[in-house]
Amino acid sequence: MKKLKVVISGGGTGGHIFPALAIAKAIEHKAGNVEFLFVGAKDRMEMEKIPAAGYNIIGLWISGLQRNLSMRNLLFPFKLIHSIWEAKKIVKRFKPDLAIGTGGYASGPLLFAAVQKGVISLIQEQNSYPGITNKILAKYVQKICVAYDNMERFFGKEKLILTGNPIREDILGFAHKKKAAIIQFNLDKTKKTVLVIGGSLGARTINNAINEQLELFKENQLNLIWQTGTAFQEKAKSVTEELNIQGINAYTFIKEMGLAYAAADVIVSRAGAIAISELCCVAKPTILVPSPNVAENHQYKNAQSLVEKNAALMVKDAQANRKLVNQLLALMKNNELQHKLSKNIKHLAVTDAAEQIAVLALGLIKK
Repeated sequence: MKKLKVVISGGGTGGHIFPALAIAKAIEHKAGNVEFLFVGAKDRMEMEKIPAAGYNIIGLWISGLQRNLSMRNLLFPFKLIHSIWEAKKIVKRFKPDLAIGTGGYASGPLLFAAVQKGVISLIQEQNSYPGITNKILAKYVQKICVAYDNMERFFGKEKLILTGNPIREDILGFAHKKKAAIIQFNLDKTKKTVLVIGGSLGARTINNAINEQLELFKENQLNLIWQTGTAFQEKAKSVTEELNIQGINAYTFIKEMGLAYAAADVIVSRAGAIAISELCCVAKPTILVPSPNVAENHQYKNAQSLVEKNAALMVKDAQANRKLVNQLLALMKNNELQHKLSKNIKHLAVTDAAEQIAVLALGLIKK
């Protein structure tokens, strides 16, 4: 039987990388004899995360346009031309049967090169407002998998498939990991646990809010699992070590996110599309702090859609320093509200998106 060859590109943040990995795993389960090649952007987190998951990756010299006036934008045309040239060589060498893009800088050159070579291609758009890369690629690929209704205002209706966002396997199986989680994060099992995640790259506003009121976690007998990102790691490590309380710990990046979700009683999170999709599956009481630094303010829209369904609480980024920890402590004391939020967010979960996309992709190849 001929080995199926699949090239996947997406990266820059976990919001692009985790769906790419979930789709790869689903195709592997269904097709068996598959060879994958990932293509990312040099110096971005995919160059570490993809090999850690057991897949090969090649990095392109590419980055996004800066929204403000920046000298780095002068390099962009040269990077783009160079990356398209490199992507064409990758496609010619690897000879993929299928190309999949999940967004991010590198997926543009790679998918463009693939469709030029006649490779069957699809893209997966996580957000309710698509990035510029996927908007451009939509004209050339066979199918566009989306997670939100009403996406035909951005893409041709005939190509759209509503699948939801792919969720990592370890997160789907989080429910039976509570004991392992207590050990992993050195928690005090007599206390409730708060999980704080500011996205894969961290969130300065959330970090500052937690840092300034860390004593309140001690006073209120709470465990804290705190993902800080790289920029805040030294400061967070210093204050948690100084506090020296079992169960209050900071981590640069949490690899075992399934365990972290299992341990949590309440979650504080950014409102990226993949984070929202995961939180719906986890179904724990959640406070969302949308990042203001995204296109079309889509994190706020993501969060608002859950708030309107009484499925989560929201604290605006600008108010996080004043309100976040107080609202968190109020939620920890309100069991009735916790139950209501958990019940409502669970109704929004889509657990089989990766499988749907895998079936669609393999069906395109057979055609």
